[in-house]
Amino acid sequence: MKEVRYFYVPNADSITELPDDEALHALRVLRLKEGDKMMLMDGVGNFYCAEVTLAAHRKCMYKITDTIPQKPQWAGKLGIAIAPTKMMERMEWMVEKATEIGIDEISFLDCQFSERKVIKTDRLEKIVVSAVKQSRKAWKPQLNHIEAFKEFVNCPRQGKKFIAHCYNEIPRKFLFDELSNVDPADEVTVLIGPEGDFSIDEVKTAIDCGYTSIHLGQSRYRTETAALCALMMMQLSK
Repeated sequence: MKEVRYFYVPNADSITELPDDEALHALRVLRLKEGDKMMLMDGVGNFYCAEVTLAAHRKCMYKITDTIPQKPQWAGKLGIAIAPTKMMERMEWMVEKATEIGIDEISFLDCQFSERKVIKTDRLEKIVVSAVKQSRKAWKPQLNHIEAFKEFVNCPRQGKKFIAHCYNEIPRKFLFDELSNVDPADEVTVLIGPEGDFSIDEVKTAIDCGYTSIHLGQSRYRTETAALCALMMMQLSK
């Protein structure tokens, strides 16, 4: 029996044609033809059973045969804000794995000790879409452009907010213990600094803006590993 393939189609219920990238994959790689079944996902909570109605050259048309609303896999909203590493491959890996684990929002921070001040999200968006399809996530995470640290922490944000850092002179609490006291329906945001950590002034600024000072355990992690460690704790608390 042929495996039913999933395609990411925003507004799938209001159009009848796969986007160009998805159509190319459907026709050139999977060799779908008229009458073949496929599953569509719109990234906002719905799956659709569909049937190919036209497969010609670069065009793949479909008709929806059933709509399957999905239930959220976790409560609340989970967000990571991270200072991107110098090597983009590490951020690409983090974004892919965070999407597979389950996250709602990924933001990027321009910090005092940041190794990278500019980030292009086009390729990261494609990685997110691929991971959404692979892991069968009904909601596509929101991917934000890089933002200055002070602007991010000063922006009003709902729910519980944490900043992870390695300064022993600033009191810190274990994130997992803190999450055990958080209502599962609450939004949670965790800030992850660059390899050189946040500056002490940045940590103090975040605390003044309502962020709780936390650590991720006794190990010291690379930036992208710290983000996934924090995300797993967030998921386990839901």
